[in-house]
Amino acid sequence: MLNLLLTRHGTTTVGDGIMLGGQLDVPLSAQGRHEAEALAARLSGVRIDRIVSSPMARALETAQVLAKGRPVEVDGRLRELDYGRWEGLDYAEIDARDPELRARWEDDPAATCAPGGECGNDVAARVEAFLVSLLASEGIAAPGAARPLHSPDAGGSRHLPAEDSEESAAERRVLVVAHGTLNRILMCVALDVPIRDYRRRFVMDRAGLSLIRYEPGDGPEGGQLILANDVAHLREPGQPPWG
Repeated sequence: MLNLLLTRHGTTTVGDGIMLGGQLDVPLSAQGRHEAEALAARLSGVRIDRIVSSPMARALETAQVLAKGRPVEVDGRLRELDYGRWEGLDYAEIDARDPELRARWEDDPAATCAPGGECGNDVAARVEAFLVSLLASEGIAAPGAARPLHSPDAGGSRHLPAEDSEESAAERRVLVVAHGTLNRILMCVALDVPIRDYRRRFVMDRAGLSLIRYEPGDGPEGGQLILANDVAHLREPGQPPWG
């Protein structure tokens, strides 16, 4: 079994505006480091076998905070979507420059590319390649393996094995640190949701925690959603654990 933990980098020095900056390689702000440290505290004592990060500075810095000195693997397939000539623009500026293209992108961001950049399907292709290689390396499925007809844990919840038990040791845990758009597209691929719906169906807050489970024999689209966008570690007592 593979538990794939998924998080987005913390807040960056460009803040929370609506600027599209997929390829802007900016560092974390002080707030972003605080968010990463809060997630690290949340995961303290939880065994994580591997940490894999996008190579972009904001994701890699978040991963290094979470790793606490352990090695971090870097995979270029986890880079954020390339917005091409829309990089650094807000939606009002995009509407002024490319109103028809923006309307098509809003309707179907899977098939509509930003000018000179990527579309959702481009990112989905590299995400799927990443998941195929990850599942193979973790012994979950060989490339091209058929998906089982029924999950061993369909519709139910597992008991929690003790961290030092043989059952826990057999359960692999990989933490992936990437980006808002890429992570939502990864969720679509893993849960077999149409890519064009990634902006409508999923929310991915900074330093939120999601978990997708793969059973032996599952392919990249065979994940089970266990936890989605939990931000309890970023909330004050009494606040809801979602964004």
